[in-house]
Amino acid sequence: MPLKSRGQMKRFLFGLQLHFIDERPNNSAIIMRILLIEDEQKVSALLKRGLTSERYAVDVAADGIEGLELAETYPYDLMILDLMVPRLTGGEVLQRVRRKNAFLPVLVLTARDLIDDKVRLFELGADDYLTKPFAFAELLMRVKALLRRGPVNRSSTLRVGELELDRLTQQVKRGGRRIELTAKEYALLEYFMQNEERVLSRNMIIEHVWDQSFDGITNIVDVYVRHLRSKVDDGSTFKMIRTVRGTGYTIRSGNET
Repeated sequence: MPLKSRGQMKRFLFGLQLHFIDERPNNSAIIMRILLIEDEQKVSALLKRGLTSERYAVDVAADGIEGLELAETYPYDLMILDLMVPRLTGGEVLQRVRRKNAFLPVLVLTARDLIDDKVRLFELGADDYLTKPFAFAELLMRVKALLRRGPVNRSSTLRVGELELDRLTQQVKRGGRRIELTAKEYALLEYFMQNEERVLSRNMIIEHVWDQSFDGITNIVDVYVRHLRSKVDDGSTFKMIRTVRGTGYTIRSGNET
């Protein structure tokens, strides 16, 4: 997808190239397969080189039709999709892929940064988006997070017991009572509800909710969980957000046995 100016494209490509300075080839076995649909040849070449150096197998398509054919032919672990590819737009590709594959993680690359555009992407079935220009390290972080979390419940509404989260309006209710959350509290609760009954470690939560690693400061998770509990569980007999001693946290919908 073309950026706004030639100078912006040069800065973008230079930023991607910085990731590869002093890089050494890695001959370890490739374990994940990624489909990259991107029409900017220099961008796709740099992204493929970077992802391959991280031990991913990468197939590249330069237009939407070729990308859709590959997506429908091979079992990819992740798709990286530019919105403005030729012949078939990224939005159309995403819609068609979702009709046949509800579980393939999709990271969208876009130069659009309006709220309405972002909402539309998620309604079409995108899992995450990245606004151009971006650093390769940021893209890699998103890729790892999407691959790590596995299949996702794409329903617009998540429910765990009497707790309900509406992804379109970002409203949260428990037993009909509206709960006001900050952006990070909302992201944390959504992650819990996507993984009902699953124990999530502090590092898993940090990498997913904060999209980065805070080595040595995992107590930030404890602080946010405490805030979230005060809003979700206070005043209710049954406490849904539980601490698993020495491991992390989980969310439950029923009574303990």
